[in-house]
Amino acid sequence: MTNDRHSEKRKYMNFGKILLAGGTGYLGGYILKQLVEQKYDTRAIVRDHKKVSISSSNLEVVNAEVTRPETLKGIFDGIDIVISTLGITRQKDGLTYMDVDYQGNANLLKEAESCRVKKFIYVSVLKGDELRKLKICEAKEKFVDRLKASPIDYCVIRPNGFFSDMGDFLKMAKGGRVYLFGNGHLKLNPIHGADLAEMCIASIHSDEKEINIGGPDLLSQNEIGKMALETYGKPPKIVHLPDWLRRSILWGFRTFTGSKTYGPIEFFMTTMMMNMQAPLYGNHHLADFFRKQA
Repeated sequence: MTNDRHSEKRKYMNFGKILLAGGTGYLGGYILKQLVEQKYDTRAIVRDHKKVSISSSNLEVVNAEVTRPETLKGIFDGIDIVISTLGITRQKDGLTYMDVDYQGNANLLKEAESCRVKKFIYVSVLKGDELRKLKICEAKEKFVDRLKASPIDYCVIRPNGFFSDMGDFLKMAKGGRVYLFGNGHLKLNPIHGADLAEMCIASIHSDEKEINIGGPDLLSQNEIGKMALETYGKPPKIVHLPDWLRRSILWGFRTFTGSKTYGPIEFFMTTMMMNMQAPLYGNHHLADFFRKQA
């Protein structure tokens, strides 16, 4: 994958307004910033407009709750393209993955269908279809199924882990050791939110139905651990733990905590035992991100 997707045939050159759902999240914030900077006519739906710090003549911010479909009435008027990054991260309001990642997006799609929106762009996860047994992916992929069955044109973006997800490596490295399950040879190429936002916007003009995407640096877990330790000037102390311990930890979280507690842990600990290589894309490098965070 290269950065020349902007030169693809622009199928939607004459579209009107873009609706962004999830604009106050990690990725959504980058998408909103780029949409405004690139002069796209944008409407962002949020639960609290005070969380939006951007103000521009081409941005309209509307309060709505995707889990309450009655609040979405009229919001899709004049909308041609929907971009949704909706999903539970750290909310503590009692909602489940099925409430938000599936039903919230399904409510958006239903309203988009009734208003004849041209295209719906949704951000899921890399290898999400293989990971349906995980609580996070179960809800996301159920919505992907619903989206594919819709008469609306669509694109599913499937990113690798975000740079922000690599913060656990830095936390361990600050203490002088990085702990990994297995031999640490499995590879991944996490992506910066700004690079992923660029691809999400480029997909407006693309005919591709699914886009797998990762950052520009393909690294083994050992290499990421070493990089994190070097960031703090620590010697390369990496401890490799047996997989039975990982399975025991997962069992404990699944048994004694709720899905919103163990969901992110379940996802992280499962994907860390998989090769998570995606097509290389972007200009932001993990080493630079680590230095900035530290």
